[in-house]
Amino acid sequence: MATLRVGLTGGLASGKSTVAGWLREAPGLLVVDADRLVAELYAPGGSGAAAVADLFGREALDPAGGVDKERMAKRIFSDDHARQALEAAIHPLVRERFRELADAHAGLAVLEATRLVEAGYADLFDLIVSVEAPAEMRLQRAIARGLSEGSARERLAAQGDGAVRRRVADRILDSSGDLASLRRQVDELLSDLERLEGSPREPS
Repeated sequence: MATLRVGLTGGLASGKSTVAGWLREAPGLLVVDADRLVAELYAPGGSGAAAVADLFGREALDPAGGVDKERMAKRIFSDDHARQALEAAIHPLVRERFRELADAHAGLAVLEATRLVEAGYADLFDLIVSVEAPAEMRLQRAIARGLSEGSARERLAAQGDGAVRRRVADRILDSSGDLASLRRQVDELLSDLERLEGSPREPS
């Protein structure tokens, strides 16, 4: 069972994935990307694909029986009701899969997820870390990475203003500066996590 469970969150283009990549370099850490778990669940025969078909019909699936991700993305980012219904069906599956992976890991386990707090995962973790930058800066980063401005604004709106995750977070990493500054914060976080791993904790 994982000695420590950490939730890593942050909005679109916050730098969360960069932080996750650095954490993966540390020995003994299991870093799980929630998006990859969703991709597994959405594959043909997956429980996520079955849930999507139940909610939105077989037309939400591709010819192989997996979720048509492009079609679903267009729908959920323009329809709050559809997004909420999908999240209600998929989040418990992601949560359970991460729990299985963490239980099988002997070291520190991290889940990287954009809506980790909003999805109700907070109670799974000993520590929640949020990577933050101003919304306008994140918008420009997302556009620079190839998203259209309209799509980027839709995704930012769907994710909310981040107030909930910031309120719940035990640690906030400021990604509004350069990469060197963010890396220093991650190194400090890793040092703190090493100390926490060696401290007695209440069982989760």
